[in-house]
Amino acid sequence: MTDVRTCEEHGVFEGEACPGCEREGRAVLDGERRRRLSKFLSGALRHFPDDAGLRLDDAGWTPFDALVAAAERQYDWASRERVAAVVATDPNGRFERTGGAVGSGAHEGATTAESDRVRAAYGHSVDVDLASGDGPVPGTLYHGTAPRNREAILGEGLKPMSRQLVHLSGTLEAARRVGGRHAADPVVFEVDAAAMRADGHEITRRGRATYTAERVPPEYLSVLEGG
Repeated sequence: MTDVRTCEEHGVFEGEACPGCEREGRAVLDGERRRRLSKFLSGALRHFPDDAGLRLDDAGWTPFDALVAAAERQYDWASRERVAAVVATDPNGRFERTGGAVGSGAHEGATTAESDRVRAAYGHSVDVDLASGDGPVPGTLYHGTAPRNREAILGEGLKPMSRQLVHLSGTLEAARRVGGRHAADPVVFEVDAAAMRADGHEITRRGRATYTAERVPPEYLSVLEGG
């Protein structure tokens, strides 16, 4: 993963220069530690909160301070600033946070601990009720997967499998990244989200670039790439 840095004026960013002012800023987290911390935070909020010492409410929220403490127990180099940076810059919108601007330490103190909560936006294996998400749903969505799943999906549609919901990507590039985790030559399906919703199927936005549905019947799917 890309390194994370912070700018006093514009807050955290990925890469070598702040997109707001083009200054180098201060290093927060290198790419390898960012990957490891992101993996731990995702797992703690999605799959093993008890093992991480977290208590999630019915909607999956936990105090941000509790997540920081869990990360510090896991890695001696973890810190509040680094956890905040991972949450804020995740490229797939895996996390949602209700409070706490991400930037300098002064900005971090601008919210109370009671109002500063965090959760995984999607992908849970533990039982949570994410309720309704915010934001519009595009007319076309995408799903990336391994070629071996192509025929089953065309015949049966997309099902949650071990997850609670089917995950769909808002962009073709995001679907390619997801599919690339499962195969070097992923298949990308195009999802007619507009037709699904017109027929009464619910699709919900989760985070910045991910959408969920209980299932996607095969009539709303077509192979866009691969396979």
